[in-house]
Amino acid sequence: MPEISRFFGIVIRMYFDDHLPPHFHAEYGEYKAVVEIQSLMVIGGYFPPRALGLVVEWATLHRDELLEVWDRAVKLQPLPKIPPLT
Repeated sequence: MPEISRFFGIVIRMYFDDHLPPHFHAEYGEYKAVVEIQSLMVIGGYFPPRALGLVVEWATLHRDELLEVWDRAVKLQPLPKIPPLT
């Protein structure tokens, strides 16, 4: 699963040709969560509240880019990196 961003110990990934709805995977230590791009709701797994806040902040800033990366992943095209939260 390609890594598309990394910040504050959080890794953001996307699978190629994954199931709907459009989403990304976040990892932080032993925690893993699946986050739906449109609503930014966790649809699988668990993330500590503070780390989830950082993920939501980052995803809010990059929602359009995330949807573009999702479209590329569905088409099995190379996935670009998205800038980290700073």
